[in-house]
Amino acid sequence: MSGTDERPRRTRANWVLAGMIAACGLALFVTTVSQGHADSALLFVALPVLLAVALALTPGRTAHGRVFSVTTIALLLAAVALHEGAVCVILAAPLVYAVAHGTTAAIDAVRRCERSYAVLAVPLLLLPGLEGSGVAPRFDPEQSVEVVRVVALPADQVAARLAHGPHPVGVRSVPLRLLGVPTPGQVTGDGLDPGDRWMFGYHGSAHGPGGHLVAEVAAHEPEHLAFRFVEDTSITGRWLAFEHADLRWRPVDPGHTEVRVRVDFRRGLDPSWYFGPLQDVLLGAGAGHLLDMLALR
Repeated sequence: MSGTDERPRRTRANWVLAGMIAACGLALFVTTVSQGHADSALLFVALPVLLAVALALTPGRTAHGRVFSVTTIALLLAAVALHEGAVCVILAAPLVYAVAHGTTAAIDAVRRCERSYAVLAVPLLLLPGLEGSGVAPRFDPEQSVEVVRVVALPADQVAARLAHGPHPVGVRSVPLRLLGVPTPGQVTGDGLDPGDRWMFGYHGSAHGPGGHLVAEVAAHEPEHLAFRFVEDTSITGRWLAFEHADLRWRPVDPGHTEVRVRVDFRRGLDPSWYFGPLQDVLLGAGAGHLLDMLALR
């Protein structure tokens, strides 16, 4: 057994990086607390900064280990900067890790390859991520989700509940809860006549208001409501733009009604092959939450 300690040691660079991260984090923490948002400071500043400092002080043994540490530090600091948009960092993290480690593996393979043209494999890895950057076009940014639910109510009671408008309720969806996706905390409005409006307000954060989304009844026909979105200052506007919504219901039997809600939106995140399915899942959960707010569970 060799007596040589082969474990990687902390270098001066590790300590300098950790000190810079801690100094920036302390400044942000003090600023956030001074604005009266101690809870937000602990969640959005202190926790990711502490994790980033710990990673900065953990030397990587291999190239992939070092890439993982640097990538994670960058993601944590991005979460500190984005605050309520940290959910974007969480959603993007698997893609970022895949690209970082894939590029590292390709570079390592090129180093071991005797043929110089193998270096072409490295830029090829980046091609799928060029969508929407201005270099490559966007693919299918217009998306829609549909949720169908059968509720234990006759059709006339479904219409009556719709007429009362939505009300805030607890989030039941597992994806929305796990990722901390913003949901409306203040909801006002009622009515089913064209021009009637429903307003969905989002709680603000330590660094700005959460904004609101206003839906207006565009058409009301028997067992059908159509909405258009006339104003959107909500924090979800960072990731998508709501366009239209349709709500339909039909009796299944005297005591049950099928309710169908469809939401059309424009995706704001690329590439489509990654964020398209993710936003389908999250918007589907959001449409289900809307039915919960309408007491159609």
